[in-house]
Amino acid sequence: MTVSVTSRWIDIPADGGSFQGYLALPKSGTGPAVIILQEIFGVNSHIRSVADQYAADGYIALAPDVFWRTQPRVELSYEGADREKAMELLQKTDLDTAVADVGAAAKALRALPEVNGKVAAIGYCFGGRLAYLAAAQGTVDVAVAYYGGGIQNQLDKADQVKAPIQFHYGELDAHIPADAVDAVRQRFAGRANAELYVYPGADHGFNCGERASYNAKASAFAHGRTLAFLGEHL
Repeated sequence: MTVSVTSRWIDIPADGGSFQGYLALPKSGTGPAVIILQEIFGVNSHIRSVADQYAADGYIALAPDVFWRTQPRVELSYEGADREKAMELLQKTDLDTAVADVGAAAKALRALPEVNGKVAAIGYCFGGRLAYLAAAQGTVDVAVAYYGGGIQNQLDKADQVKAPIQFHYGELDAHIPADAVDAVRQRFAGRANAELYVYPGADHGFNCGERASYNAKASAFAHGRTLAFLGEHL
């Protein structure tokens, strides 16, 4: 964990109970907030490190446990049996309920004394789709989707996205082929609130240093663009 960052787990009230989220605070102790939305592998060490990174950048960062209704606080790696387990958890997750839980996380952040600004959602893979859908639902002020699988199948909600939104895709991502990226690009073309980037030579999961597909150059470019986007809109 970055020296200037402090962290703790907090409880988040939700419909049907409460769940936990990993909260990382910047050295200043206050600021605008970002919700870090997990891949299908839970709030694992990588997602916690992403939250720490954004806290080091000056944001209150919360990584909510999206799979809490099925298996609370699950942490998985990226291959073999863990990957199969992750896919199983995804299949058991109701998408609308998960989006509502993102809204609950945003509400919990806005109630924290440390948060003195707007709330963004930054999601990765499944979390990228959740960030997009949370923007369509209007529960976050800004959304950023890294290799958000399935967004291309829910473009009927694009007109509901009034908040600034940014998309990041890898050129070599077999999970999200070029025609899917083009569908998103065309649907948001000409909209002042939308940006879309494709990273040459990058694959799915390019932001994750714990995956074989990690691409340091693409990750750095995407992070810089995300920070600029947050700085402009938060």
